[in-house]
Amino acid sequence: MIKKLGSLAVLGVTVALLLAGCSAGQTPGDSPSGSTPGLSGSITVLAAASLTDTFNTIGADFEKANPGTKITFSYGSSATLASHITNGAPADVFASASPATMDTVDKAGLAVGRVDFVSNTLEIAVPKGNPGHITGLKDFADPAKKIVVCDKTVPCGAAAVKVFATAGITPQPDSYATDVKAALTQVSTGEADAALVYKTDVKAAGDQVEGINFPEAADAVNIYPICTVKGSANEALATAFAAYVRSDAGMKVLTDAGFDKP
Repeated sequence: MIKKLGSLAVLGVTVALLLAGCSAGQTPGDSPSGSTPGLSGSITVLAAASLTDTFNTIGADFEKANPGTKITFSYGSSATLASHITNGAPADVFASASPATMDTVDKAGLAVGRVDFVSNTLEIAVPKGNPGHITGLKDFADPAKKIVVCDKTVPCGAAAVKVFATAGITPQPDSYATDVKAALTQVSTGEADAALVYKTDVKAAGDQVEGINFPEAADAVNIYPICTVKGSANEALATAFAAYVRSDAGMKVLTDAGFDKP
């Protein structure tokens, strides 16, 4: 009888510990690894070019946690991606670099569960060693400098317009890039003395470029929204992935890359 009572006591302590774990934020059946039972198949995620590195990592982590799933990414200008979606291109999740481009999808009735998940700010990128001797935003008005900015129709370009207006500067760009990655490439290859890109892109480029902060960047913070796309062929997987992006695991990847919370 004493042995039986002892076994019951141990069992009681075990159950109490399990319940304590649930009360701390988990419910029975939850997985801390980010897995969701029953998920399978594939989805296509359209995402802003500035999310390339982080979403590749998040996608790989998600697939590892959910065997049998496949996430295919298509990166580019948010404006172009929004146009693709409204014109019927296959898409299950859309992550945009600005509310304005998400609005295009939203107004078409195709954005489901829209939510802001990160923010980003501009930074001046220069080639390693800063051969153009760029010191700040004022150099973007110097016609002697080789300057590149994003086209104003894309989020990084719209943000650039704001910072130039705040600084009272009329830029003299030599070229307009289709997205932030294209702008950064011109700097990393030495084709340009400077470009306005996101601080996360400067960080991701490592020692290929150098970054220069400027105070006006605070006046043009870009908010990034994410949504699932109405009519997704795999709504369950699309919803789970969008949620994983905003989970602690997904947000750690994003904040480690330099993104801020919205």
